[in-house]
Amino acid sequence: MWVLDVQRESWPIAGSFTISRGSRTVAEVVVVSLTDARSGKRGRGECVPYARYGESVEGVVAEIEALAPRLASGRLDRLALQDALHPGAARNALDCAFWDLEAKERGRAVWEIAGLDRPGPLTTAETLSLDLPEKMAAQAVAKAGCPLLKIKLGSEGALARVEAIRKARPDATLIVDANEALPPDDLLPTLGALADLGVAMVEQPLPAGEDDALEGIDSPIPLCADESSHTVKDIPRLARLYDMVNVKLDKTGGLTEAMAMVKAAEDADLKVMVGCMVGTSLSMAPAFLLGSRATYCDIDGPVILAKDREFGLSYARGRVQPPLPDLWG
Repeated sequence: MWVLDVQRESWPIAGSFTISRGSRTVAEVVVVSLTDARSGKRGRGECVPYARYGESVEGVVAEIEALAPRLASGRLDRLALQDALHPGAARNALDCAFWDLEAKERGRAVWEIAGLDRPGPLTTAETLSLDLPEKMAAQAVAKAGCPLLKIKLGSEGALARVEAIRKARPDATLIVDANEALPPDDLLPTLGALADLGVAMVEQPLPAGEDDALEGIDSPIPLCADESSHTVKDIPRLARLYDMVNVKLDKTGGLTEAMAMVKAAEDADLKVMVGCMVGTSLSMAPAFLLGSRATYCDIDGPVILAKDREFGLSYARGRVQPPLPDLWG
């Protein structure tokens, strides 16, 4: 019933993109197309395999291609997919392709089918790659007019970097992504100093396996789980440690689980951030639909690329417009 096509694509990054775990100059993505053999309609989804979670492009492609016989026979639909694959990049690409295909076949937008709010323009964080303080300040100046900046930090020199950025952009809301790298022994003093610099939120200050230490601490800044945040099952634990959870479709395994996770977070009095890996607008479009439920959106992946795909999202000064049906949904 459904004809599967899986393609590996490489998208150059504008310069390089650096976080505490290293630097990259290219984004490697996997694109899935599902074509209905009867109607000829096609749906697409994109995922970004991530080594931090034990994924590789080759492994993700193999996971998806292994389901080709079940897809061809019509024995695998979007709901069955949730049990057929574990949460992660492979399921994300297929899940989003199913949503897109259903939208194309029914002539209705995904947000309508899923019972989500009609999408409107969103403010997205724009990311400052980890670098020397003066270079990060220059990045911030280059993003003049962007109201929300996300600062990548490492284990050393955090305060010097934020001080330089704050001086360069006193008008911006600053959020910090530590990628598990803040020194545990100095965590509270560091958070206090970041609060004094007007930082609005800190993402994943400690390693995912060590963040139980956050329980009961009196943080002066809201803390957001990222590397610790994957699916609905994580919410009860995260609610004891964090104020917010970052929902990324490449970790939830698609829009289906991401919607459930947003609801579970809200029910647990956790605020939501909608995030992304570095990918094209085809990765961002499904996440965009959750933006109205989020305190912060961080879907600037295409801004980091040297070039986006055709019919990509429209970005200008930290604002992004809803996806076109020609792209997805």
